[in-house]
Amino acid sequence: MLFLLLMVISLLLTIQSHSYHKSKIISSANFLTGGVYQMTNNVEGYFNLKVQNEELAKENARLKSLLFNTKDTTKVPNLDSIKGVKKIDIIISKVIKNSYSNQVNFLTLNTGYKQGVQPEMGVINSLGIVGVVENTSANYSTVLSILNTESPINAKIKKSNHIGSLTWNGKNTGFVQLVDVPRLASVRKGDTIVTGAQSTIFPENIGIGTVDKYYIDDQTNFYTINVKLFNDMTSLGHVYIIKNKDKDEILNLEKKSKKNE
Repeated sequence: MLFLLLMVISLLLTIQSHSYHKSKIISSANFLTGGVYQMTNNVEGYFNLKVQNEELAKENARLKSLLFNTKDTTKVPNLDSIKGVKKIDIIISKVIKNSYSNQVNFLTLNTGYKQGVQPEMGVINSLGIVGVVENTSANYSTVLSILNTESPINAKIKKSNHIGSLTWNGKNTGFVQLVDVPRLASVRKGDTIVTGAQSTIFPENIGIGTVDKYYIDDQTNFYTINVKLFNDMTSLGHVYIIKNKDKDEILNLEKKSKKNE
């Protein structure tokens, strides 16, 4: 014990009297404390991921609101402009249940009519469309997934604007089908498929996927296009529910036009 005590004292005296040894000790101490701080920061960062994800989802919703309400997409308005009245509202939500193995699949979200969710609102995420709200309760809602065989969605080939109906053949969760596309349409593998202008549920030009393959249907004489989805529909997290405030006005006007036919 006496030997160890004397050795420690001698080391301290050596460090104090020689600048080289002193700098090495300080560098080693900084390395150790820096490593501890880094580990602590990593642990805190891990537990803060949920909060950070929520903030990112909110920011994405704000940016999407700006883009959907800007006619000239090359000019993004000031962020303060979203305080005004907009044609499209966006509600942030999260998928808490997801089915994708049936012919008609549904999602359950953790927002309902108390948060402003109503039936027939479009649901998207950062990659593209997800589905359409079907039913709501106070704090939850069910969404008819795009992986269904019964509810077509208006969509188009982005480069040519040729429209069709988006449906699903019930086979592969990574692909949907765009049917009733005119034979005059120019179609190439890799072309982008987006939502069409005829939809009152989704804004125009929301991403869906890319052309994987296509053929002429012998019965309809129209193109059927196999579309590879941007989204992995088997793994969904935060989503955005879209309300088009002009929807009722458009539908009422179309009803009047049909009565006059």
